[in-house]
Amino acid sequence: MTEKTNYYVALEDQYGAHNYHPIPVVIEKGSGIYLTDVDGKRYIDFLSGYSAVNQGHCHPVIINALTNQAQNLTLTSRAFHNNWLGQYEKYITNYFGYDKVLPMNTGVEAGETAIKLSRRWGYEVKKIPHNEAIIIFAEGNFWGRTIAAISSSTDPSSYTNFGPFVPGFSLVPYNDLVALETAFKNNNVAGFMLEPIQGEAGVVLPDEGYLKGVRDLCTRYNVLMIADEIQTGLCRTGKMLACDHENVRPDILILGKALSGGTIPISAVLCDDPIMTLIKPGEHGSTYGGNPLACAVAISALQVLKDENLASNAEKMGHLLRTELEKIKSPFIKTIRGKGLLNAIVVEHSNPNAAWDLCLHLKNNGILAKPTHGDKIRLAPPLIINEAQIQESVSMISKSLKHLELN
Repeated sequence: MTEKTNYYVALEDQYGAHNYHPIPVVIEKGSGIYLTDVDGKRYIDFLSGYSAVNQGHCHPVIINALTNQAQNLTLTSRAFHNNWLGQYEKYITNYFGYDKVLPMNTGVEAGETAIKLSRRWGYEVKKIPHNEAIIIFAEGNFWGRTIAAISSSTDPSSYTNFGPFVPGFSLVPYNDLVALETAFKNNNVAGFMLEPIQGEAGVVLPDEGYLKGVRDLCTRYNVLMIADEIQTGLCRTGKMLACDHENVRPDILILGKALSGGTIPISAVLCDDPIMTLIKPGEHGSTYGGNPLACAVAISALQVLKDENLASNAEKMGHLLRTELEKIKSPFIKTIRGKGLLNAIVVEHSNPNAAWDLCLHLKNNGILAKPTHGDKIRLAPPLIINEAQIQESVSMISKSLKHLELN
């Protein structure tokens, strides 16, 4: 590391909590698919802020909406009306085809909101006995690190020594409709929350027909289908929503990350009136949820997705990326998988730290990526990437893989 990079890394190490283990690079600027560090070196971003920057870094349309609104009004709280909230609510509900939206800030807040809505619906509509509602999650899920989120986790690094945990949660294997139907035979099940593709687990795709099967079972057993599309949604997988690949409409849709184009925390929970109107004044909320700055930014971020046909580009470029990666024929790539521009490689090597080492070589060669769960590396560039940039990236990946031969 250079002296400049060392300086900033040391500051974080001394004064910040050690709850992350970043790649040793200090970013100073971002534009489009590129990031530039404090020493002026430019990289292609293959993480996209965990898919928060689908539209590219500092997209001029989104930044223009942000700066214009920031000079006018940023926050009123929901103690008062503001002139942006209703416009945004109309825009996003029409955009996704739901009756109502409940605006929040972070993805994990949206997840908690969906669970509260499901429980309320379970008691007041399904008539589940008081305090006996069950929310089912898929094993391998990741939707944050609050106490509720880790209470549904199967990852020891998320839950170890953080108990006791939230009751009323149950787990079933991902991509297993038989196990799900067995669980649904308990009439106290109010909702099933799942990622259409498990991102943090390493871009784990279900079998074709799984999402449609989930939808059918939820309908048959009167259980709410809750789709966590925080990472998989907003064009990342080649459709506006990953559920769209099977023409599935969840009862509750959770969005976040790229809803702001990577600028400020914005999340949303969408559902229809029979669910949303069960929440009354004072029963749920957020100081910043639905603030005028967020509303203006989110409308702009959503508009960019359509105006620039980013779902179509993600589909084409994702196919190209996987096709070109297959041509490398590296003995260190065990698996290549993905949909659209949400992809991953599984690294096979005698060195248990090979995926981390590969990411360091990628950094040296001009690509920024990060391992997850030890041997998996997500490859998820901004959705504005073009064919020449994909080819350049694959060349960098191929060059980086050759370094593993020396280890």
